[in-house]
Amino acid sequence: MRKTTLLAAAALLSSPGLTLAQNTPEENNPNVDAPFVRNIRADRPGQTITAQVLRPGRFQLETGFQRQFGGTTFAQSRSAATLRVGFFNSMELRVSQPYFHNGPSVVTEAGRIDASGWAPVVIGTKLMLSPNYDTRTQVAILVESSVPKTGGQGLRTTTWGPSGRLLVSEQLGERFGLEGNFGFSQPGLTVADMNKGQFLGTLALNGPLGDRAGFFVEGYGYGRGAISTGATTGLYFRPIPEVRVDVTAGRQVSGLAAGTSTVGAGMTFKVGK
Repeated sequence: MRKTTLLAAAALLSSPGLTLAQNTPEENNPNVDAPFVRNIRADRPGQTITAQVLRPGRFQLETGFQRQFGGTTFAQSRSAATLRVGFFNSMELRVSQPYFHNGPSVVTEAGRIDASGWAPVVIGTKLMLSPNYDTRTQVAILVESSVPKTGGQGLRTTTWGPSGRLLVSEQLGERFGLEGNFGFSQPGLTVADMNKGQFLGTLALNGPLGDRAGFFVEGYGYGRGAISTGATTGLYFRPIPEVRVDVTAGRQVSGLAAGTSTVGAGMTFKVGK
């Protein structure tokens, strides 16, 4: 009787059902191969930053160009590049720097300077709060700051300029996604700088247009006492899994910059899974 019991227990332990139970949580996650979490998700274009945190060992370079015109603001063109690096402990490190091709003149003690050239370097980290990389609901915190005394003479600052955002995304079906941000930024570290800070809120929907193409549309608002609002929309295409190309257009709806339009294009490259 004892021998029969032992043989039955051995047979149960070697069955496929219990073998699956010994897999890792990722292997048992039915969402691990969903296109929404496997395809490139860029932190550009638009105001909304994705809640996705890159896996350890993955590198992603996001570049783009944008032209701003119309309204009451100065017409301006700028380029930008962001390098994202997946690190350990559910953390992503990132560094970015915009380049302004033209800008208004700024009067300083040394005379009049054109506010064009390299803007200050921005460094930051994105911390994942979700239980794993492939969950349908993803939550992360983004903390960034401009670095003082970096960039061109007419654009550099003398103090750190911190900002923070709560990032949330919800997968809809297998390929659609709803992403939202809520954040605050300020130009320095003092209480007076905090009083000059601005709140930001965004909500974006993205989804597929075939196997390689897709769309996104977002609405956003920023400000403190008076809120400025706007909208951005665009299309993206993945010629190969490691590359994504996008084109965008946007418009400020209300606020001091009401009537300002933007058009842009960009490209994202990834290395690693």
